[in-house]
Amino acid sequence: MNIIRTAAVELTSIPAIAYKQKLSAGGSGLRILRLDQDAVGVFTIDRRTGDAIAYKPLEDSLFPDEAVNEALTLLTGLPFSARGKIKVSVFETPKEEEIDVVESAKAADMVGSDEYNAILERYSDVSGKLNYTLLNRDFIKFAARSKVVSEMVSENANEDEIIVHILRSRAALLADKKDSISVEEGYALLETIDEIDPRSAFKELKLYLRGLKGKK
Repeated sequence: MNIIRTAAVELTSIPAIAYKQKLSAGGSGLRILRLDQDAVGVFTIDRRTGDAIAYKPLEDSLFPDEAVNEALTLLTGLPFSARGKIKVSVFETPKEEEIDVVESAKAADMVGSDEYNAILERYSDVSGKLNYTLLNRDFIKFAARSKVVSEMVSENANEDEIIVHILRSRAALLADKKDSISVEEGYALLETIDEIDPRSAFKELKLYLRGLKGKK
């Protein structure tokens, strides 16, 4: 069974590869697999700060902060998709420290949906990373001319409700769909996009919406 994860990247600070994966409890995790010895570092990613927190105590010499930070930097903006698990096969009996990951099934939080793929196609840069600046700029333009957004602001709807409305509308247009995804699917899509880079997703759009509320 495939899991929902990013492509793997190779680190230069230590001999290792790394990727991010979605977790069944929500949020995302980081896995670093050493290539020179039988060692796997498993981390959860703080939604608020974007920092990686070790799932269990790890030896600093095997997974130094430099390597963890390099992995996070290289993986920032890389989208999730259904991919096979990775095992380093240079060892006779490789070990894996597993945390509960999201497998590629219907409950994959919109990963692989037409709407998700359309957003990636529209807002990714040449390296395949999601460009949040472009995404926020486009969503702000939509919000500025949307009567529904204006009404939601005047009714004190929270930021996520407004963003989900914008996301559902834009996703339907980009995917060339007559009908928008459901509100529940909209929140699932928002969560998945947020987890690609939790520190920067929709930051500019939220600031814009707060400005609109301040003008009421």
